[in-house]
Amino acid sequence: MTENDGTSANGEKALKECERMIQKSLKSPMVKFLREQLKKAGCPVEDNFIKAVNCNQLHAGGYVPGQGIVVCGNRTEIQDEVNQAIIHELIHAFDDCRAANLDWTNCAHHACSEIRAGHLSGDCHYKRELLRGFLKIRGHEQEVSGYLEEQKT
Repeated sequence: MTENDGTSANGEKALKECERMIQKSLKSPMVKFLREQLKKAGCPVEDNFIKAVNCNQLHAGGYVPGQGIVVCGNRTEIQDEVNQAIIHELIHAFDDCRAANLDWTNCAHHACSEIRAGHLSGDCHYKRELLRGFLKIRGHEQEVSGYLEEQKT
């Protein structure tokens, strides 16, 4: 995950706002549930596991194995985007915790986790797809998985 330091005034403002939204996300039912499940699985997630950064890539956040979750303050503008990014990345953290042989450099493993995160986080919900401009209802699932993976690269 490439990030920049966010030293500009706008970058600092975006980071502060993102940090505020992360704190609010930690109180959401789905984020609480996922954190509880991670704790039960032996991988507790403390508040500092999720950090606000300014990113060079065009995505809302990412999971870095062994380090935690980053939410891109310069790519997320509303609470729902931050919530969605955290939920999606917590699912990756859960997969990383539970799958003993998960290899993030293996495309099949990574794709499987992306599909799970896309489905379980609500990324593939038809309302989100309509907001993205995807109007096709049937047979769109495979395209969504490809779209989500493109956003990570």
